[in-house]
Amino acid sequence: MSEQLDICFLVVDDEESIRRLCMKVAQGLGFTCMEAGTGEEALALLEEKPAHIILTDLVMPRMSGLEFLERVRRILPRTEVAVMTAHSSVETAVQAMKLGAYDYISKPFTPLEDLRLFLRRLAEKIRLVEENQFLRQRMNAETELHGIVGSSPKIQEVLRMIARLKDTRTPVLITGESGTGKELVARAIHFRGAFANRPFVAVDCGSLVPTLIESELFGYEKGAFTGALRTKIGLLQSANGGTVFLDEIGELPLELQAKLLRFLQEKEVRPVGSHQKFKVDVRVIAATNRDLEAAYRDGDFRKDLYFRLNVITVHLPPLREHRSDIPLLVQWFLDRSSKGSDAQVTSAAMKRLLQYEWPGNVRELENCVERATALGDGKLIDVGDLPPAIVGGLASVGDGQIPQAGSLSSTDLEDIERATIQRVFNQVNGDKVVAGKMLGISRATLYRKLKRYNIGSRPDLLPTSPRLQ
Repeated sequence: MSEQLDICFLVVDDEESIRRLCMKVAQGLGFTCMEAGTGEEALALLEEKPAHIILTDLVMPRMSGLEFLERVRRILPRTEVAVMTAHSSVETAVQAMKLGAYDYISKPFTPLEDLRLFLRRLAEKIRLVEENQFLRQRMNAETELHGIVGSSPKIQEVLRMIARLKDTRTPVLITGESGTGKELVARAIHFRGAFANRPFVAVDCGSLVPTLIESELFGYEKGAFTGALRTKIGLLQSANGGTVFLDEIGELPLELQAKLLRFLQEKEVRPVGSHQKFKVDVRVIAATNRDLEAAYRDGDFRKDLYFRLNVITVHLPPLREHRSDIPLLVQWFLDRSSKGSDAQVTSAAMKRLLQYEWPGNVRELENCVERATALGDGKLIDVGDLPPAIVGGLASVGDGQIPQAGSLSSTDLEDIERATIQRVFNQVNGDKVVAGKMLGISRATLYRKLKRYNIGSRPDLLPTSPRLQ
């Protein structure tokens, strides 16, 4: 991944000969180069194209190098800035470092190899930081994808859709009730695909203050409004080349819906207070728990925006419609918990979990398991460890894959688990690694279940529950 990073280098010095020398060395290292004679010119360039590395003189007319350094640290905190000066002193170096400079180099550069090694060291740090961030996000995405647990047909269809969409740039609309895992699916689409090393920016449209949504999405110029003390790049522009996830898109005000539609059509953003437009290439994934078709009929959502976003729809079913996945989800959450990794759920507690309506869906189930492991002894989760709402919940029948709640017994619960594992095991032709991933359980747990239910030697001869067919 690090070899793919194109380092953008900016040198700022009022001496043209110094700029030319620095650019020649940087170009030899494969950097994309920019130059500026003053701090003001440099800031204008950075508004159009942020740099990875900036090498600035300390003594310049109008705006000093220290003042420029301070401005850059505010607007581009991830950019590495190094300073150079012919007036080298310990005091100046310390002051520059306190303001956030990465390092300090004296000019003239003798030998020139010192400058080359200096810039190469800066580039290696940039690449290392970028790669570490990418690996962290990728690792989180792998974990989160495994959090989309289930062997039911509805969840398997969601996983198939993720596989189909991961390499496309087509807009995707994810629908489903709160807590069904819409952001998990969006992250899985992004981080499983060809653009995984590009930015993924999540925007919760429902939590943004209406008056600030435009400036957050599109950015703003310094002085554009009260409190705009500096220029800021918007979330859409910061996702350039990657994916922007617009969660709760149905909460976006109508005025902003029109501007978002214009952005989707023109692929350009114009920051608040600016007359300049910037090209932005992002894949848009939107999500909502509202019925947008009904919303546009009622005049609460733009019809043209709805059809622009709704090119491909991925629907996440509520948990009550795939109750047979509840035992797998519970085991997945227990495996993730250090305290609950060895805990077992009693048949009475599982019966209550299967009966409950789950208005908060998978998120509510996760909170329930977390509460139960915190209250329990770490070995056994019983009815008393569950929230009162679940203990007193009414019995119901979900997707037809479990027996009537009133007739559930320990044998019924074992049938559910046995048949689910059996179905997945047959589906992957006995591959234990793949089966464990699909079921969302650890290898140790899978082996324990296979041994318990005698699954693995002759899958075609093993019994399955007719209730789960």
